[in-house]
Amino acid sequence: MTACCGFGHRDVLEKIDDAVYAAVLKAAERGCDIFYTGAMGEFDSLFSSAVRKVKKTYPKIKLICVKPYFTNDLNINGEYYSALYDDVIIPDELADIHPKAAIKYRNRWMIDHSDIVLIYTKRTYGGAYEARKYAERIGKEVVYI
Repeated sequence: MTACCGFGHRDVLEKIDDAVYAAVLKAAERGCDIFYTGAMGEFDSLFSSAVRKVKKTYPKIKLICVKPYFTNDLNINGEYYSALYDDVIIPDELADIHPKAAIKYRNRWMIDHSDIVLIYTKRTYGGAYEARKYAERIGKEVVYI
């Protein structure tokens, strides 16, 4: 199995839908069959939407929502998550991480478990930028959007 994840700013201030779709499609064409998303901001919504569109051509790919910790929202809105994602996971490695640090560690988990990392950053701070620097530092294949 080959995996891909995507990171970008919570607020996207330009039209990048087509570029995100093209990057996701190329990853699928290269054999990525698992796509991880954090599902926490506008970029994540664009990424997830692109994966769902690509699934029409590559129906075997899976869109996995990776949560940093359990929240009651997963119980209350379980049907919503089931409709949007093929699976929702909370990595075991995050069990003992303090919630304030969990998102950073969840992002690293997604990068560690991916072969290709799609990145959209316009600022040199924040979670997406930290994810970019981490992916670059450990030598992951990074595709810039």
